[in-house]
Amino acid sequence: MSSNAAVLSEIKKKKHRNVTFGGKSIGKIIGISNDPSNSMNNVYLVDGLEFNLLSRSQLCDKGNLVSFDSTHCVVQNKESRKVNLYGVRIENVYAIDLNDISSSNLACFKASQYDENWLWHQRLGHASMHTIQKLARNELVRGFSKYNFENDHLCDACGKARQVQSSFKLTNSISTSKPLELLHMDLRGPIPVQRVGRSKYVLVIVDDFSQFTWVSFLKEKNEVLKEFAKICKQAQVFKNSSIVFIRSDHGREFD
Repeated sequence: MSSNAAVLSEIKKKKHRNVTFGGKSIGKIIGISNDPSNSMNNVYLVDGLEFNLLSRSQLCDKGNLVSFDSTHCVVQNKESRKVNLYGVRIENVYAIDLNDISSSNLACFKASQYDENWLWHQRLGHASMHTIQKLARNELVRGFSKYNFENDHLCDACGKARQVQSSFKLTNSISTSKPLELLHMDLRGPIPVQRVGRSKYVLVIVDDFSQFTWVSFLKEKNEVLKEFAKICKQAQVFKNSSIVFIRSDHGREFD
């Protein structure tokens, strides 16, 4: 809907038709037309309307893709992906300049209108703005010096990629009922400082029920099986019980 006949073409007069707004005020429809870009048809010319209004649902019904983000909105043809309308956000309203529809900048919106700072952020594999600033400061990439790289908003892809899962809830109950029912084991190394005897690896085994811990220092990874077999025999003889389950990170030394 619009009250400005100058932005419309081929106006056909309409009689005895009204439109009702949200505040229950009524506007008189004096004509119907198409806009000059041909991206919209059946546009109502409403007498006394203070703003030009667009319906997102009607734009979608006519084969367009309508997208919004925090700074702008874009209306594209669904098949050709041609940008028909482009608007910027002003406070809480997205405003489209109908006089600028046919400009060459709009036709090349994806290349020229996109925020160049964040476009380079994506081109460089979502590198941090701090890293990109260093590249620009040291003039390591041509064309960087004319941009001011600031982390002024959150990249959606980076936010999803770096999102961590919530931690497991703490529990006061013990899942096992006796010693040796479940053993946790892991190998750390090679450690930067060797122990006496030139040990570079640390094998840690923890009993889930009693939290009793065995710690062994090894020179090489291939000693894990031999050391574990020795601990198994000692523990099973001492407790007169058999090991039921073993839990590890499936490292090659355990497999």
